[in-house]
Amino acid sequence: MKSLIEILKNIGEYEVYGDIHININSIAFDSRKIEQKSLFIATLGTQSDGHQFIAQSIEKGAIAVVCEKLPSELSEEITYIKLNNSSLALGIISSNFYENPSEKLKLIGITGTNGKTTTVTLLYNLFKELGYKVGLISTISNKIHNNEISSTHTTPDSIQLNSLLSQMVEAGCSYCFMEVSSHSIIQNRIAGLKFEGAIFSNITHDHLDFHKTFAEYIKAKKLFFDNLPSTSFALINNDDKNGNVMIQNTKAKRYTYGLQSVADYKCKIIENELNGLMLYIDGIDISTRLVGKFNAYNILAVYATAIILGEDKIDVLREISIINTAEGRFEYIRSNENVTAIVDYAHTPDALINVLSTIQAIRTKNEQLITVVGAGGNRDAQKRPIMAKIATEYSDLTILTSDNPRDEDPEEILKQMESGVDITNKRKVLTIVNRNEAIKTACTFAKSGDIILVAGKGHEKYQEIKGVKYHFDDKEILKQYLI
Repeated sequence: MKSLIEILKNIGEYEVYGDIHININSIAFDSRKIEQKSLFIATLGTQSDGHQFIAQSIEKGAIAVVCEKLPSELSEEITYIKLNNSSLALGIISSNFYENPSEKLKLIGITGTNGKTTTVTLLYNLFKELGYKVGLISTISNKIHNNEISSTHTTPDSIQLNSLLSQMVEAGCSYCFMEVSSHSIIQNRIAGLKFEGAIFSNITHDHLDFHKTFAEYIKAKKLFFDNLPSTSFALINNDDKNGNVMIQNTKAKRYTYGLQSVADYKCKIIENELNGLMLYIDGIDISTRLVGKFNAYNILAVYATAIILGEDKIDVLREISIINTAEGRFEYIRSNENVTAIVDYAHTPDALINVLSTIQAIRTKNEQLITVVGAGGNRDAQKRPIMAKIATEYSDLTILTSDNPRDEDPEEILKQMESGVDITNKRKVLTIVNRNEAIKTACTFAKSGDIILVAGKGHEKYQEIKGVKYHFDDKEILKQYLI
């Protein structure tokens, strides 16, 4: 239980109608989650307007309401707080309600198009091995040290986020490593949080269904760094041309990493093979289980972060050499017939290029590379033909198939993908709507030594069709037909 006036601390200017000195048992922005003596925050969501549910929330037990527009009729028994931006207030209110947990541990956020999940997972695993109790908030899962909680969004909503952080503090966690999506930045889900540091991986074509333009997408990422305090650090990939854009206005202490440009933290790839990378970092050679140039960037970001946070160089490099990648990120399966199948979450053009160019760099060219790929429904349609173009240019055979069609017609999505295939590559393309059949066909065509890439879904254990999530696991399907 918290007093309302305490919960409203630092939310900016507001008008009060009613008694502000009441006690609140819980907070919610979803009227379905209202309990007795709750505070309801009416936000303008992407799908609905929370102001339409004020009356319903009061009926269910809310005794106070935060809103941008007052109802036409006010109840004398209810306290109303009117302000300009209720979604921003929600973040701060959530933090206050849970006693500002982000100030009680070191919260490190990473943003960028690709590499977020792998980087935070590697950091989580690294710091656990270094002896810390650690929290993780990622696309794949949320973890409170060894306790795993399923994840539904890259970045949870403000209430869930602060609840998780509060549980981490209670469990004795010293650090939390967290993915920060562009959606969460724009939607103020991270408002009210104190970040010890922020990492920028890269930025490429993605989420234009939400941000509309690439400039707006960059602006969303940049906002994360603009809001960092002077006590934080900002670590950017200096090989990405937009890295310095991110930190133009930041107050945080700046650091850079890179493989090609001048940077504070440097790395050189010595060997890149299917069983792992050998890297030269800070004067030391290390072997790792991760594969590909993109993972060299991820590893370097992890190393730089650990050193900035004061960890010992030798300890960090030793642990980096043995930790594993995140689930569904360049995971491979080998059949008894020597077919290698790789499962990767690559669902953007840049991520697909990264994975395919990595395979090209380590293959002998005496084998076939078969790529199974689709594109999600209700998402950025502009990338669909680009994804198909990339897949067909890098692969000996490409099978276009469904990803998560969601509410769209999967055949229409595949037609849009097919439009990106150059006429010279059409002969090496198959279109199979059913993803299971597409993977089965790839396995049937594969001979000894061949490589299959199944891209797009990675760690996901479902396929979403017309609002229903059906169990579907790319790795399970591959094992069924290969092993």
